[in-house]
Amino acid sequence: MLHVNDLTHRIQGRLLFEQATLFLPAKTRMGLVGRNGTGKSTLFRLIMGDASPESGEVRLQPGARIGTIAQEAPAGRTSVMDFVLAANIERSALMAEAETAGDPNRIAEIQTRLADIGAHSAEARAGAILNGLGFDAAAQARACSEFSGGWRMRVAMAATLFAAPDLLLLDEPTNYLDLEGALWLETHLSRFPGAALIISHDRELLNASVHAIVHLKDRKLSVWEGGFDAFQRQLAERQRVQMKMVVKQEDERRRLQGFVDRFRAQATKAKQAQSRVKRLEKLAPIATMVEDPVAPFEFPGAERRMGNPLVRFDECATGYDAAKPVLRGLNLRIDVDDRIGLLGRNGAGKSTFAKLLTGALPATSGAMRMHKKAVVAHFAQHQIDALSPEHSAYDHVLERMEDKTEAQRRARLARFGLPRDRQETPAKNLSGGEKARLLMNLITFDGAHLLILDEPTNHLDIDSRAALMDAINEFPGAVILISHDRSLIDTCVDRLWVAEGGTIKTWDGDLDDYRKHMLQGEVKTRPKGQPAGGQKTHDRRQTAAARDQLKPLKAEIARWEREIDRLKGVLDKIDAGLAVAGLWEKDPGLATDLTKKRARCVELIDAAETSWLEASEAYEEARAAAGV
Repeated sequence: MLHVNDLTHRIQGRLLFEQATLFLPAKTRMGLVGRNGTGKSTLFRLIMGDASPESGEVRLQPGARIGTIAQEAPAGRTSVMDFVLAANIERSALMAEAETAGDPNRIAEIQTRLADIGAHSAEARAGAILNGLGFDAAAQARACSEFSGGWRMRVAMAATLFAAPDLLLLDEPTNYLDLEGALWLETHLSRFPGAALIISHDRELLNASVHAIVHLKDRKLSVWEGGFDAFQRQLAERQRVQMKMVVKQEDERRRLQGFVDRFRAQATKAKQAQSRVKRLEKLAPIATMVEDPVAPFEFPGAERRMGNPLVRFDECATGYDAAKPVLRGLNLRIDVDDRIGLLGRNGAGKSTFAKLLTGALPATSGAMRMHKKAVVAHFAQHQIDALSPEHSAYDHVLERMEDKTEAQRRARLARFGLPRDRQETPAKNLSGGEKARLLMNLITFDGAHLLILDEPTNHLDIDSRAALMDAINEFPGAVILISHDRSLIDTCVDRLWVAEGGTIKTWDGDLDDYRKHMLQGEVKTRPKGQPAGGQKTHDRRQTAAARDQLKPLKAEIARWEREIDRLKGVLDKIDAGLAVAGLWEKDPGLATDLTKKRARCVELIDAAETSWLEASEAYEEARAAAGV
């Protein structure tokens, strides 16, 4: 289907591909992965003929139809359904001709061909695709111009999938989707009958939908069988083998060099020494596949610790019009160390809930109670546009550190993960990933108690996503995560909530359960065994009783936390005493006494931390058993 032979290509003097080769067979789906900026999107442009290589060639099977999502979202008064149906050019042309054809033979040919391509069931197939991407029957009849840019890109994707091309090229398709749309797309692609090359950093999509991974690194393309997890295992194994080969080669090199150094001057051994010199020259270095480190993310917690609950909702409602709330009947709580994944289709109220937490929207009825001094940090993709376009990363830091020295500002900026040569670049010229890094660091600049991350992985490559997971897990405060990236949710989330039906409720089950329900076309937010009818996830009285039983355990945790803080304060005072200059010479008895006290204090801290851990585990087990 697709042959890339000895491809070499540069952009503005930068070499992206150097004699790169790839073969994509028909009916084979491959995922294309690699660090941002390595040339993945450029490869698509070369395949589509929008750019010409410096040398080498890109060959497609003659007559093959390429399907890709248009760069410009569809607009105009054409309905969503009609736009998608028009993507099948042959069907559209035949349907138009059938209305005017007069020759009986031609009419028969047209009808036969329409039957062959399933033209009369096309609307049902297009409707199924649109529904999977979040368009209900009413939305399918609306004009494209009535939707936002993100939704119109979904229309473009639906059109591409409906056209069923011979070769499908998708560049980060899940960036336009919520979790539900990503789950549907994953299943749809796994059944796609043609060939596909998919640029994606969504490891779950790659695991479920492709036959092989194409890795773009060091200007070369290498193919690895299986999904992304299989690729990582194979890559790690090859790195391990190569490192062993390097060690073995170095041992051989030292042995040969030792013989040469020892016997080169002896006439009887000169010939053997010269032979070993030639062998040394032929020992070509073994290329190792050591990955370049990715810059970490850093989310500092707030200096002041809050008590539980951090936030509590009691029959709370909110929206843009008090008479028509977007969300109502909220009976939830967020604790200081919660990790919550918020699921739900686009438009179900997830962003509205985030605005309620940040104070951008008020509670129109009921109550939301939050600590007055709680600091909420909110990241959303649209906020990237709020960065001052002409200001560099350094300028943004300067605004927050006006009273600090340049060295202090540069030191803080170094923790952002932006290379030094990009720290003075205007924000408008930064890549999407660099803007996301800058914004995430700015919103948590002074620490936070609650971190709300709305689709944080868009524009991040897989390595940067792994670094983001580490940062979220190390963050000491509470996190609410809204994401279509299931790996991120699986790794970082302890509890799931679902926005559906005008409210938000706890979800009884894991992501796999949620996936099954979404693919069945229904979302069940009630616990197993509880009847339908919009009843609350837990009876409020039962929930209150369960929380009362948990109070002693939480008090025990708080008691050990206070004890640990007290002991650490004692330890700081002892260390200050031991740090007095000349203490051992002036008063060795006091120094010895302080050293003993320090050792005892460290033992007490270790014991207290063990007790705190045991109390925390007991609390979590009790909370899980109570379903709170």
